[in-house]
Amino acid sequence: MTTLPDGWTWRTLGDIAEVVGGVTKDTKKQSDPRNVEVPYLRVANVQRGFLDLSNVTTIRVPAETARRLELQRGDVLLNEGGDRDKLGRGWVWNDQVPQCIHQNHVFRARIRDDTLEPKLLAYYANELAREWFGRNATQTVNLASISLSKIKQLPVPIPPAADQQRIVEILEDHLSRLDAATDYLRSARARALAWRRSLVQNAVWGTNARLMAVAGLLREPMRNGHSARATLDGSGVRTLTLTAVTKRSFVDQYTKHTAADPDRVESLWLSPNDILVQRSNTPELVGTSAIFKGPEQWAIFPDLLIRLRVDDQIVHPDYLATALASEQAHRTLRARAKGLAGSMPKIDQEAIGSLQIPVPDLPAQAEVVAALASVDQANERLVRAIDMADQREHGLRRSLLSSAFSGDLPSSEPRVTEVEELAGV
Repeated sequence: MTTLPDGWTWRTLGDIAEVVGGVTKDTKKQSDPRNVEVPYLRVANVQRGFLDLSNVTTIRVPAETARRLELQRGDVLLNEGGDRDKLGRGWVWNDQVPQCIHQNHVFRARIRDDTLEPKLLAYYANELAREWFGRNATQTVNLASISLSKIKQLPVPIPPAADQQRIVEILEDHLSRLDAATDYLRSARARALAWRRSLVQNAVWGTNARLMAVAGLLREPMRNGHSARATLDGSGVRTLTLTAVTKRSFVDQYTKHTAADPDRVESLWLSPNDILVQRSNTPELVGTSAIFKGPEQWAIFPDLLIRLRVDDQIVHPDYLATALASEQAHRTLRARAKGLAGSMPKIDQEAIGSLQIPVPDLPAQAEVVAALASVDQANERLVRAIDMADQREHGLRRSLLSSAFSGDLPSSEPRVTEVEELAGV
């Protein structure tokens, strides 16, 4: 534990708050008419520094459970886990939804005797306690979690009661400036993406070029990939994950090693200019595509991806990749997706092969590719600048919170700050 300012103390979360887990969804109870139906919060609702209440589902539970778990103003909600970045993520409940409870993957901390301002606990857990959560979590292959008994041991710095409200007010004053910076950065990133989408739309779809089916632009039949059990020791066949195509980034981070039979997957090794399309994912991502520019024999691709190999006597690979990644083509593929209720929608090779795209002559395609490459370079520079500003904003936020919990919080006197410069206000 670090040294605290005079008058501050370290206490454990379990010492200053009643900490409980939530309700586990029981399918049998959902049809029991004796139970009451109430809204409940899931991990997706509990974000870092805010509550996303745009989609609050309901659950049927015994009336006593609903009364026992009903949230009260000032309760601090903290996620039990999932991905490592969700550990301890949370915010303060403010009676936004009547009779609301929470699921078992969300902890509720109800502070006793006004020992600590709830927002101070939430600020601390969201940022300065992240390393503690990481050290004390239980890690499985894909998920991390923190137990109820362990989270009660979280060390929490407690300022003098007389100073707590002042600290909250100063924090909120400065954080509001950082929030303005964040909103500005998100808006700038969205504008950059919209700019590129508009350019692609005009370059590909704003012409009178003849329409051709994708199947007629390929030099060989489309292929589905192969999925096998992941290995834990780094041995086996390197296999792409869907994230590589979603992010259009073919790097080691977005691969895994699997126990695939090398003879069975011999024909599935990627080659430069292979185009990959997601045949199954969420409704927003199904049909997402990307072109591979890496080396031969670097990785194979999983069953949820379909590989296209272009006949470059008809179409430039980068032109087809651009057309497939355009909003108009992606929207068409999403509309063709099929799936049972509760499952991820899927498209098949026929849905992709029958897609019609404008195909000008090869010189015109080359002009489109060259023009968009220049645009992408400018766009990448802009996105890098935005990302650097985003990192700077995160650093300022952490520095501000560190100052708040070390007794060195700057005053809230109005002045031109680094935050204001970052936000462009």
